[in-house]
Amino acid sequence: METRQAASMLSALAQETRLDLLRLLFSRGASGMAAGEIASQLGVPSSTLSFHLNAMEREGLLQATRHGRSIVYAVRLIGMRELLGFLTETCCAGQPGLCGDIARLLPAPDEEPTMTPSFNVLFLCTANSARSIMAEAILNTVGAGRFRAWSAGSAPAARPQAKVIEKLAALGHDTANLRSKSWDEFMLPDAPRMDFVIALCDMLDGQVCPDFGDRAVTGSWPLPDPMKFHGSEVEQAALLNELYAALDRRIRIFANLAFASLDRMAVRKRLDEIGGSVRV
Repeated sequence: METRQAASMLSALAQETRLDLLRLLFSRGASGMAAGEIASQLGVPSSTLSFHLNAMEREGLLQATRHGRSIVYAVRLIGMRELLGFLTETCCAGQPGLCGDIARLLPAPDEEPTMTPSFNVLFLCTANSARSIMAEAILNTVGAGRFRAWSAGSAPAARPQAKVIEKLAALGHDTANLRSKSWDEFMLPDAPRMDFVIALCDMLDGQVCPDFGDRAVTGSWPLPDPMKFHGSEVEQAALLNELYAALDRRIRIFANLAFASLDRMAVRKRLDEIGGSVRV
């Protein structure tokens, strides 16, 4: 560990609420606590707690894992061991064994649980009848077990386009639960909390995207709207094939990102790069 990293971690802890938070999570060990339970225990407003949790997670002091609709936070024991190791590595003229029980204050690194990230992803477009419907189906197939995908629109159609559903079914996707819906559904209190929100049209035709919380990473992958294309049936089928292929390539790149080694800004940058690298 470098001095700059250690200083940054210590700076992230230099606040009473964060120290109370760290001590509380240490008491729960590897099982951690849900954000709502932490807020209740500490008597801290959810918005304030979210600010502290995000800051500590960025510095590698905490790790977050999604369990259903909740996000569970636990102390990142490896990170704490690295910090303590840095602080004590010069102990007793380079003989840390003479410094007492410092090395045994925390569990060994191999006791830290292995967690498989699971992300919620929302695809947006205006009508939620073609592009976002295809993206939802593709990611739920490609990323099964690691991603859960949804789609919505700012002005949803009555139902998905029949040709879109037919194509998805022909390619082996589960279409049973695909439907056009408003993004308002995802603003309700019991809605799943999104990790990624990806718009598939140019700024949703000028509309302002709702606030999905400070945890959601947003991206834009603009693609042409098939509802605005009025060519022959053959030409329309060709456009639909191209749209599907473009989405499939983008989503496969996205699903294979090394999320564990990327910070929030790096993930956001990669999302934009994916959106610009695959054109129809």
